[in-house]
Order: sequence, then C-alpha cells, then structure tokens
Amino acid sequence: MPASNDSNPKLYMANRGNFSGRIGFILTAAGSAVGLGNIWKFPYLAGQNGGAVFLFIYLFCIFVLCYPVMVGEISIGRNAGLDAYGSYSKLGGKRWGYLGLFGILTGIFILSFYNVVAGWAFGYFLHISFGDLLLEKDFGAFFNLFVNDIFDLTSPEGFANSNFLFSIVFMAMTAFIVARGIQKGIEAANKIMMPILYLILICIIVYSLTLPNAMSGVRFYLIPDINELKIQTVFEGLKQAFFSLSLGMGTLMTYGSYLKKNENIPSSVAVISLADTSVAFLAGLMVFPLVHFLQFKLQVTEVATAGPPLIFIVLPQIFHEMGPLLGRLVGGLFFLLVCFAALTSTISLLEVPVAYLVDQKKLSRRNVSWATALLIFVLGLPVMVSQGMVPALNKLAFYKGQDYLVFIADMCDISLTVGGCLMCIFITRRWKIKNMHEELEQGNPGYKNSFLKKYLTYAIQYVCPVLLGILSILIIIDKFVGIGEIF
Repeated sequence: MPASNDSNPKLYMANRGNFSGRIGFILTAAGSAVGLGNIWKFPYLAGQNGGAVFLFIYLFCIFVLCYPVMVGEISIGRNAGLDAYGSYSKLGGKRWGYLGLFGILTGIFILSFYNVVAGWAFGYFLHISFGDLLLEKDFGAFFNLFVNDIFDLTSPEGFANSNFLFSIVFMAMTAFIVARGIQKGIEAANKIMMPILYLILICIIVYSLTLPNAMSGVRFYLIPDINELKIQTVFEGLKQAFFSLSLGMGTLMTYGSYLKKNENIPSSVAVISLADTSVAFLAGLMVFPLVHFLQFKLQVTEVATAGPPLIFIVLPQIFHEMGPLLGRLVGGLFFLLVCFAALTSTISLLEVPVAYLVDQKKLSRRNVSWATALLIFVLGLPVMVSQGMVPALNKLAFYKGQDYLVFIADMCDISLTVGGCLMCIFITRRWKIKNMHEELEQGNPGYKNSFLKKYLTYAIQYVCPVLLGILSILIIIDKFVGIGEIF
C-alpha cells in the first residue's frame, strides 16, 4: 500500500478490498466456522451425550450465546473497517487494541497446530486415493508411523511421503489463496469449496445409509436419552457451540471489515450459523452409520469414536472393509471433504494476522501472506514432532502427560472464550451498545424497532459475558483438573 494513502483513510479503505456481495460473505464466514471439529468432534460429543439431547442443547446455545456474539463481532469489524487490532484501537483506544492483538496471537497458534493436522488429512487423501494405505493390516500402527514420519531424506520416495511435505504444501495452498486477496482469493476459493463440501458430505451419507447396520447408527445418534441430560452435557454443548463458530479471536471481525454497508448482518449471521450447524449435523449422519457398519462387520460392540483415532484409524478400517474399489472411492472422497473443511478454516486463520500487517504496517499482502505462513509453519514444527519423535514434547509432565499438540489446542480453547467475554464487555462499556445498533440498522431498515434489537441488547450486556466468563473458568478447571471431579 503506498505511503501516500496513510493520510487518506477513505482511499485506503477503498483499496483494502471487500466481498462482492452477501453470498460471498456468507460462504466465506461459514467456511471459517466449518472445520475439522465439525467432522470428528461434533458427532462424537453428540453420541456420548445423548444424541438428540446434545443436539438440542447445542442449537439452544447457538441461539442464546453464539448468535449475539457473532453479530457483535462482525458489526465491530464493519464499523471500523480494519483488522482486529485496528478495530479495537479505533473504536476503543490503544489499550483495547491489545485485545485485538490477543486474538491475532491466538489465531496464529491455532493455525500452527491446525495446519499439522490438516497435513495429516492431505497425506491420507493422497495415500488412499493414489497409494496402498487401504491394504494395511494395522491402521493404528500405520498412523503412529505416519505422524512420526516428519521427513525422510534417504530417498525421493521417502521425502515425497513425509508428513513435513504434506503440511508445508497445505500451508502453501493457504498462503496462495490469502495472497490473492478477498474477492479473487478467499471468496473465490470458498465459493468453490463450500458447495463441493456439501455435495461430498451428502453423497457419503446416502451411501453410508445403505450399509448393513446403518440404521443402528442413526438411532444411536438421533434418539434422545434423557438420562444423559447432565451438567456435563450442557457444558460440552455450550463449549462446542462457541468453538464451532470460530468466535472470540477476530476472524469474523476481520471478515466483517470487508463487508459492504448495505448488507444485513443479523440475517447473514443466521444463515452462517445454520450452515455451520448443518455440516456438523450431517457429519453425524455420515459417521455413525459407518461406525456401526464396522461394528457389524467385525462383530464388536465398540470402536474409537473420538478425535484423530476416529478419522485416521477407524474410518480407514471402514473403507478397507468396503473393498478395494469402493473403499478407495469413498475413502478418497471423505479425506477430500476433510481437506476442504480444513482449508476453509486455515484460510481464515491466516487472514487475521495478514490483515493486521497489511492494515497497520502497510505491507504488501502478497509478501506478508507468504512470510506469515512460513513463520506459522515453523511455529508448528514442535507440534509436528510432539507425536513421538521428541519424547519431551510427547508427554508433558506439567500437563497430565499430554502431548504438546493437546496443550496448545487447550490453551487456545481458553483464549477464545476469554476473548469473546471481553468483546461483549467492550461493546457494552467502551463502544456502547447504541453504536452497535446504529451499525446493524444499516442494510436492515426493520431492525430499529424489532424484538431482535431488544434481545441483542440484553444478551450482549448480561447473558453472553456472564456465560462466557463462567465457561472460561469451567474450561480451565476441566483442562487442569477435570470437570467430572467438580460435577
């Protein structure tokens, strides 16, 4: 950005770029929300917490907690027209700008481990689609070897199959898209990936429902067990709803800064929330029929249904049981789905620090995108070697013997709820709720005298900061002690 624009804010704002329209913004923001957690975490949590009971709590939390926070975050970004740091500084002063920096740093550390896991998914897509992964006899042993195979320089084939290479290629794809800007890069990529993501998801669901014992999985997922309605269930539903929408770290604030003034924020947020929730719900309809099919084939009562073991051990075994041709097709499509879900999220995570450097330091977007991506990739190297290659990072004595990846992910979880709580306080105490309402009235003439206005006032002033404050405390207890020890 030329230095001459520094004294001309209107010219600079015009040159930042913006979304082409409502559809582009919704698909991009939904892409930010849809991620790996929708595919492997939501189905597991729903299954372990009463199926439909958890789903109801999750939807309730989306409306009570997440919707108002998302509306507030996007309205701050659009009003200020700057990155997270710039938005807080412009509307609240330099001290509040540190809250924006806190969110930016959180996003950087999330991307540092997120890209490693995305690299695993990319590697599995290649190994299943074009390799012999499904011929393996022990998928657990393969995964343990895979996550420790950082790089092998002894042969071209070894280097080509290295986890290091998969992760750096995934980060390079992310940097390439972000470097192209808002409309030509981020928006264009999400307009392609989000519809394909839905298409792949629906195709796998249709096929999975034809498998033996599939309906048992559907019943397990959707029929509520009222006995599962416990404090733990409410806690997990509240936590998953907030994390699922990528709130509290400035991503949606940054995307909001590229939103035109004539766009209706409240209705757009409703569609984004629905899109994210629908992907999570559909993921459950995909995963549980597949898992129950495997139980039927192996004549076992239980298989791992959580986190990396579900994605990288159990599901490849399921694809193996489908036979060589169908397994390769369905397995390849599944990991392509996971790659798309991950890429839409890594794009948004990289955009947060890139927007800060472009806005505040007036640096070239292209150069900043590649340099920041490289820095974050380097920050992710300890995560990459923490899966066994470096024993000191594999079992952290101060963190219940968990590995470095889990530690960083958990610390970021805490940061998101704290950031969301402080953002609500910022709107109420510093920016003032009336200024948020004035911003929301633009593009939404009926908002001024609506029930929604009254609800958002009450939710952001009282409900959201209190719930997020309590949730932050409970998450800290859960990470270091265990929530089950309290309730």
